[in-house]
Amino acid sequence: MSFLATALASSANSTSTISEVEPGAICFLIVAALGIALYFLMKSMGKQFKKLGPPPEEKGADVSMRAATAENAENAEAKQPEGATKSK
Repeated sequence: MSFLATALASSANSTSTISEVEPGAICFLIVAALGIALYFLMKSMGKQFKKLGPPPEEKGADVSMRAATAENAENAEAKQPEGATKSK
């Protein structure tokens, strides 16, 4: 609280103009800290997305495609004549 009071008191006695005012080191440190935090948050978010896996629609479609392929293979085997040999 005393820092804020000191800053307000010094700004009231200041004779600087708008062209002389610069951002300063504190603002730079705040922006740099936000940038570093954003980097690590994005990195963590990427790890979490990798853990999710594929969407449920793709899993269901994949299972149904496998089932259809298995049924087609069974139907093809059932239609073969008894003397025919399986080719691999």
